[in-house]
Amino acid sequence: MHKIIAFALLGSILACSGRKTETSEAQTSNTALETQSDSSTFAKDRQFLKQHHPDLVELQNGEAHALVCPAYQGRVMTSSADGQSSYGWINYDLIRSGKLLLHMNAFGGEDRFWLGPEGGQFALYFKPGDPFDATHWQTPAAIDSEPFTRTESSQTSVSFTRDVALINYAGTRFDLGIQRTVRLLTNAEITTQLGIATDSLKAVGIQSENRITNKGIQAWTTQTGMPSIWILGMMNASPKATIIVPFRQGEGQPINDSYFGKVPAERLRIGKTAALFRADANYRSKIGVSPARATKWVGSYDPATQTLTLVTYDFDPNNRQYVNSAWEQQKEPFSGDVVNAYNDGPMKPGQPQMGQFYELESSSPAAQLRPGGTQQHRHTTFHLQGSEQQLKKIASQLLQTDLADL
Repeated sequence: MHKIIAFALLGSILACSGRKTETSEAQTSNTALETQSDSSTFAKDRQFLKQHHPDLVELQNGEAHALVCPAYQGRVMTSSADGQSSYGWINYDLIRSGKLLLHMNAFGGEDRFWLGPEGGQFALYFKPGDPFDATHWQTPAAIDSEPFTRTESSQTSVSFTRDVALINYAGTRFDLGIQRTVRLLTNAEITTQLGIATDSLKAVGIQSENRITNKGIQAWTTQTGMPSIWILGMMNASPKATIIVPFRQGEGQPINDSYFGKVPAERLRIGKTAALFRADANYRSKIGVSPARATKWVGSYDPATQTLTLVTYDFDPNNRQYVNSAWEQQKEPFSGDVVNAYNDGPMKPGQPQMGQFYELESSSPAAQLRPGGTQQHRHTTFHLQGSEQQLKKIASQLLQTDLADL
């Protein structure tokens, strides 16, 4: 899997370097526009996205906001608890260019829809018979650069659909119906899901409910391959930010850090109940947790802004079939991780990188569906701002971590 990010990073770097001259005038104009009137970070993000995507959907509940882009598969680009802060990372350069890159387009966004697996004998990102290398890797356009159809919307929710046909590496055709609804949670719902009152905090909660339906005539099995729903969120990195990955007792290693090679000890500390993983976007690295060790939470904390980010997702610990995305013929194609965290950084020292972001990701189990069958995966992101003392209680309860240890 490490080759995936490497190739996407290279493409992003080349694209950015190639368009500085041709877009300099447009950038000057855009910069002037983005600094007009309201100077809050969220207002700048909203203004920029509306300029490039007039159909941008803004959800609002009191001071909480979320920006959802139909052109990017109903992706939640960013959110705000107070109309000032903005939590999702947005790739201004790529969006501003108006161009599409080969293989993958990293537009950003804190909740985006993907499908797994990427690699292996049931890969959705390689054509049958192609070698597992960066030249032949291709993100399906339907979940990368093509829009979803908006079907319903209200002040606090918006729904999308998309039908797509994909052929995996084994030659199986998947006729998928995709349904996606993004909701801005009420304060009462946030309190209920967290189990802690948040009245004294600035809080926003965004939930995506994602469904895939087998619209074909063939059952999806371990012999044909079984896709999974994969939700990824790009957040703004910070020099002191830390990703917190709780785990439970169980079989196997608590943390898988073999994606890009072993993570240095100063960047990954594995305790008895949680791992602490630096989120400064200065060192490219990724970790994961298997269904045997995962909890239903992952999060991060930025002491500079006193922001606690929490992600929870549908998870049945009795279901152990998760797709394996390694770029190889696999011995165990359904032994993948359920939750992942990624920190961006240069491919090599001194080289440019994709952006100043980190990722929190969750996956559904592999979808073993008969024709007409449906699988659902909910992924919910919370951002909380307040005093460290207030946030410590929440982190201790849900992430099994004392923020003082960070």
